[in-house]
Amino acid sequence: MNRSITLLVIGLGFSLLPGCASNKGSAIYEDPSAVAVLSPTQGSSVHGTVTFVRTSGVALVNVNMTGFKPNTSHGMHIHESGDCTARDASSAGEHFNPTSAEHGGPEKASRHSGDLGNVTADSKGEIYASFKVGEIAFGTGQDSIIGRGLVVHAGADDLTSQPAGNSGARVACGMITRNPDRMTYSKAGDS
Repeated sequence: MNRSITLLVIGLGFSLLPGCASNKGSAIYEDPSAVAVLSPTQGSSVHGTVTFVRTSGVALVNVNMTGFKPNTSHGMHIHESGDCTARDASSAGEHFNPTSAEHGGPEKASRHSGDLGNVTADSKGEIYASFKVGEIAFGTGQDSIIGRGLVVHAGADDLTSQPAGNSGARVACGMITRNPDRMTYSKAGDS
């Protein structure tokens, strides 16, 4: 019996070794996190993932998307609903704005909670970016981003026009969902 227990413990130890392997190009977060897997709207080829990790009173936003025209900027917003079923993503509703603030850039003290600013595609039409925004709620209350939609627009957000920044059609949409307590983020193509 002791031999069986010893073999079981050794077997369990070996099964955990792959979890200790190096994740080159990856970061492991243990803070609360969420993810949106973005799918293209009709006529678009934009797709990818955006992760949110709460750390030290702010949210780290990691963007990993492709399918854009090279060297273009795009407004990115959290929207009221995670419903992305409409071909143009109009089912996601308006910008997430539980405080009834005016639209603005992420550096503005008073803005929609869903205003994330602009992201810019590189010469290959890809966006790999990380930036911080003010506190984002990951709970279940009305301020939470969980279950909301993340929408990327065809053009840049001018960060001033009301009510939504004049950033054009919606080119990608995904529902923001909870991530496991432990989440790995890596740039596409890294091994």
